[in-house]
Amino acid sequence: MKINATLPEKGRDLRLDLFRGVANWAIFLDHIPDNVVNWITTRNYGFSDAADLFVFISGYTASFVYARMMIDRGFIVGATRLTKRVWQLYVAHIILFVIYIVSIGYVAQRFSDPEIISEFNVAGLVDSAVETLRQGLLLKFKPVNLDVLPLYIVLMGLFPPVLWMMLRQPGATMLASIALWLASRQFGWNLPAYPGGSWYFNPYCWQVLFVFGSWCALGGARKSRLIVDAPATLYICIAYLLFAMLMTMAGKFPDFGAMFPHWLVEIFNPNDKTNLAPYRFIHFVTIVIIVIRFVPKDWPGLEWKIFDPVIVCGQQSLAVFCVGVFLSFVGHFELMMSSGSLFAQIFVSVTGIALMTIVAYYISWSKRQDKPLKAPAPKPA
Repeated sequence: MKINATLPEKGRDLRLDLFRGVANWAIFLDHIPDNVVNWITTRNYGFSDAADLFVFISGYTASFVYARMMIDRGFIVGATRLTKRVWQLYVAHIILFVIYIVSIGYVAQRFSDPEIISEFNVAGLVDSAVETLRQGLLLKFKPVNLDVLPLYIVLMGLFPPVLWMMLRQPGATMLASIALWLASRQFGWNLPAYPGGSWYFNPYCWQVLFVFGSWCALGGARKSRLIVDAPATLYICIAYLLFAMLMTMAGKFPDFGAMFPHWLVEIFNPNDKTNLAPYRFIHFVTIVIIVIRFVPKDWPGLEWKIFDPVIVCGQQSLAVFCVGVFLSFVGHFELMMSSGSLFAQIFVSVTGIALMTIVAYYISWSKRQDKPLKAPAPKPA
């Protein structure tokens, strides 16, 4: 079958690293309750948040990295390389999972605070430890804040045939993904969780963001430039972003929400994150359009030193994400044990981001040391 997708240009796209770093920082801040600093994240001003950005960029980068390999070396080679990445993600999740639940158990025992066991959804370890751990290995049991990585693992694990189709029929593949998303919302499809309920991030729904990222990477964004660059599109996007901010604020502040019709506020609040509400997906697509329009790949600002820390965090995304999830628990516990003052909230937030950045720089430096040194140029005779 003929390849109909447009492969991305070779070379690193610093926009992906920048926004992936932003997503990692925002996820860390958003995971700390009662933290005034997380008011700087996008979830407070619109329908989508850092999780949407993380999943979209994951789909984009997966296509960016593996599409050319699948074309040049065949489906089997591309699929095995994707499977290798899935295994790396799974190992990272298990290590984080073990450290996370051991830390929660230790804190609960050390400070005689059994409530923290229930707050972080690890009560099953007390009643049925072996079965709970087994379900954790199967990705069915997930403590609080450990939902994103299992979703990423499932989406990457099922991506090889999707990428094969995306390379040949990108439009049809995108439409099929949208159809699956809407059907799963209509019929209530989701994966079961342990000990009850279903996945917080419904993979049948969230796959549409992952596939949308792939579609954009393989020519979808380029083919849509006429629509993206149209003046009317800009006005529509700005209007929708303002509307999303108003409805989000209406849900957070009842007095402000009373200024709007009750039925209108109820449509958007609470925000249906589990099944990726259409207004949420449209909000994210609107943001993507704005970024494509005003932040090209060769934007000089990407070279500014001020962006270096967040770009490095994006380049070492997996390690930074895992560290950020653990630090969010540490930060939450620290605020619980302290006064929870404004200074404490700022200190915990800044310290956590600084530690994530240090880890990213260390891993980046360590990887450079593994590469062989270039031989010195021969001296002229």
